[in-house]
Amino acid sequence: MAEKKAPTHTAYALKRETRALSRYIEIGYAHIGSEADDLHHVFVDRLPVGGFTGHIFLSPVDKKPPDPQPEPARPGEDAG
Repeated sequence: MAEKKAPTHTAYALKRETRALSRYIEIGYAHIGSEADDLHHVFVDRLPVGGFTGHIFLSPVDKKPPDPQPEPARPGEDAG
């Protein structure tokens, strides 16, 4: 087995808290190779319970992902 390489990215998943509110939670890490023929490895060691869409967001190490945009209110819903 190849030696373990240092992570270059942190893996995040979007966790839905309510219908209109979501947040990113850290779920693992990744190593993205710089050479054209290098392989990319993602290691996921935890997942959110409920509200998980399956989408995984990779962000460079030490850089937080942007805050998710709230979904627009539907006609007839209260804003508060």
